[in-house]
Amino acid sequence: MTRLQHQLVRLAPILFIVAVALIVAACAPGTNTGSPGASPSYSQAPLEPATLGPNPIDLFAWLFTPIFQTLFVGLVVLDVVFNNILLAIVTLTIILRVLVIPLYRRQLTSTRQMQLLQPEIKELQRKHKGDRVKQQAAVQEFYRQRGINPAGGCLPILLQFGLLIPMYSVFSQGLTNHDITPMLQVGPIDLAATLGIVCPTEAVFDAAGHVLNPCLDSSLFGINWGLPEPVTTSLYVLGFGVSILAIVSSLLQLVASRMTLPVADPKNDDPNTKVQRQMAYFLPLISILYGGLLPAGLFLYWITATVIQLIQQYLILGWGGMFPLFGWYPEFARNHSPRYPVKMPALKPIDPSQPSAVDRVKPVDRDLSAQSTIRPNRARSGRRGRRR
Repeated sequence: MTRLQHQLVRLAPILFIVAVALIVAACAPGTNTGSPGASPSYSQAPLEPATLGPNPIDLFAWLFTPIFQTLFVGLVVLDVVFNNILLAIVTLTIILRVLVIPLYRRQLTSTRQMQLLQPEIKELQRKHKGDRVKQQAAVQEFYRQRGINPAGGCLPILLQFGLLIPMYSVFSQGLTNHDITPMLQVGPIDLAATLGIVCPTEAVFDAAGHVLNPCLDSSLFGINWGLPEPVTTSLYVLGFGVSILAIVSSLLQLVASRMTLPVADPKNDDPNTKVQRQMAYFLPLISILYGGLLPAGLFLYWITATVIQLIQQYLILGWGGMFPLFGWYPEFARNHSPRYPVKMPALKPIDPSQPSAVDRVKPVDRDLSAQSTIRPNRARSGRRGRRR
């Protein structure tokens, strides 16, 4: 994993929370409360595409509207076909993950190649120890000769979070709105009429402000998939909403993150690898905190996507650094070879007419540099002269 990937992983929870906050502010329907002391009254506008406004939030919502509308229309069509919101969510997730299989395969291949080349990279760093400029130049030249782009594996990560933001709105707004017909108007085509969708004219709310008559039937197995799971299951511990789906999602993410790590080698692991192993335990558990805030449908989407991700990782990376797990190392994982293993990238022929990155780095005379930083102690020499 490159340094850029590592930074993205570390910042992922913060970026996700900020993105969700922006989406909520941009896409949440209008809510009016009564005067102080009176019982609250709620209002909800029909779900319609965002318009371009002067403030950044309006711009943010307007930019995401085409992606949101595409995902939402796909979910509505699948819901009409299956007449089952769970099958619609799972099928939409599978379609999206199949579309990004080539990108994710490239990410896995790049990650594994970087792991395979770590011994040679460490040797280059040892060779130029003490000269950071030459170290970086040598590593860049080494990647160029191997045909590897260290930042090539970042696109799928950004794409996953780019899809996660509009998917949040699809579940939190699309599944809870009483009138979705404006969003189903795609150019001259009225998909609501084509699919036979008729929505209520007015929204009905419960005491907490949740819509009781959404246009789409988003409740199944006792869970409203457009609301946080604790809202319908009433599972709270010390006032904190607990989501079983969030726990399952965290465990699957834990497995997925550990599978992308190299096999544990305590003697030779560098500090970056050790930090990555620690983050592999810590980051997935953050999803549990989201369980009481995010829609249940979003966790079903994330669980389905992670299962597909695990299958792809198993075929390309095998078990990776999954084991040993808390000291447990099963026999089936020992000496396991993946079905489509990643090969060591071949060395490209070197053009002798082109200077390498290391040669382009100007040598620095360390002796002169050190001498230039030493100031002569004139006071001491003066005292010695006076003593003589």
